[in-house]
Amino acid sequence: MANWLTRMLPSWPSRAKEGEYRPGPYMMSDGWLPAKAGSILNWWQAGYSLNPYGECGAMVEACISAYAQTVAMCPGDHWRKKADGGRERVTNSALSRVLKRPNDYQSSSDLLLNLTRRLYSKGEAFAIAIRSDRHEVTEIHLMRHGQALIAEDGSIFYHLSGNEIIERRYDLRDPIPARDVLHVRLHTPRHPLKGESPIIAATIDLALSGAALNQQVAFYLNEARPSFMLETDQKLTKQQVDDLRARWNEQTQGSNAGGTPILSWGLKASRVGGSPKDSQLAELLKMSEQNIALAFRMPLQVLGLGGTTFASTELLMQSWIASGLGFALNHIEEAFGLLFGLKGMPDEYLELDTKALLRSAYKDRIEALRLGVIGGIYSPDEAREAEDLPKVDGGHGAMPRVQQQVVPLSYGTDMKPPDPNKTAPAAPAPDREENDDDAGRSFDDFSRQIDELTARHANPLH
Repeated sequence: MANWLTRMLPSWPSRAKEGEYRPGPYMMSDGWLPAKAGSILNWWQAGYSLNPYGECGAMVEACISAYAQTVAMCPGDHWRKKADGGRERVTNSALSRVLKRPNDYQSSSDLLLNLTRRLYSKGEAFAIAIRSDRHEVTEIHLMRHGQALIAEDGSIFYHLSGNEIIERRYDLRDPIPARDVLHVRLHTPRHPLKGESPIIAATIDLALSGAALNQQVAFYLNEARPSFMLETDQKLTKQQVDDLRARWNEQTQGSNAGGTPILSWGLKASRVGGSPKDSQLAELLKMSEQNIALAFRMPLQVLGLGGTTFASTELLMQSWIASGLGFALNHIEEAFGLLFGLKGMPDEYLELDTKALLRSAYKDRIEALRLGVIGGIYSPDEAREAEDLPKVDGGHGAMPRVQQQVVPLSYGTDMKPPDPNKTAPAAPAPDREENDDDAGRSFDDFSRQIDELTARHANPLH
């Protein structure tokens, strides 16, 4: 009965115990170890080596370099929201100073380039912050290796290494508190403080393309096919075949290359073409490259690999910003914000300006500024400042402006704005018939009243 159940039910996968053999591939700190190497204890002596995460092929290198170089092109600024709803650039903060010069041996572009490269190749990037006596960050130094440590009370510390310059200046043997560490990480499926690269999702595609390319290299080195094949219906001996091959090689190789061979014995030369498997291999490699780009959320048009074309460079960059680049920029911005204690959006934040990506698209940039000025979004001085041009003399370009026909509905039919100094119209005078006491009196009544008034004033004269 037990044997029957064993045959009918599938074997449940069980986790290997410590010390037992586990099927590969094996993920290590510096790369992947092939599955076949797991059965060999001294695999490094058997010709096996680690496959680095970020250096597995041209497609992976193109994706990582595109992210790293593009992020390094975007200048960073420290912004703070104003009471009137606008924002102002902060130029005297610790963040603004570090963005201009992170340390004495790197520029801002160097820092962002290597930070983003390690982020996408390793899944996380580390940097140590050096503070002044006022506890302000004055320097940031990238570290190649980092390990998170959790204390008994839940406090987070880091062990950092991999920077020959900073290791000679400071003693980094003690754990470093998290407040002094810039830790940018991607997905954390195994540990909240351990990021993983998108390359892991494309491991199978990398293995497929690597195996196919290795097979092709071995084929062209050791199993190269001839360009032509000689055919005949006659039965030839080995000696005759050797003689014909020697005569053919004399006319087609060496100093006689390019000569015209004369065939006999009914020989016919037929060209050897590519097999359908070769075209299938090319399609397979193309599909694996597309899967790698999909894992990195990289539009193929950015890499120049075809696909749907865009009408302008701005549309192409906007598509990439909406897919993968925007997340990378925001992720790095938020990590810097935590290190420098910023309030966050929209009150106080770091912004890596993507306008620098349109530096070569001069026509698109000028057209956008022109429409912004005509629509009243920018003043002429603000548009000129975006192109590093001086303000208009006399202050004539300080105010935003629109075309004359763009007016609010309150202008009315006269096409004039309402006069704010104009007083309100006076209230209409009351009707005399309603408030006059003499209403309804006759002429005789008025005559008697006049006689009485005359007699009253005439009596004192007597």
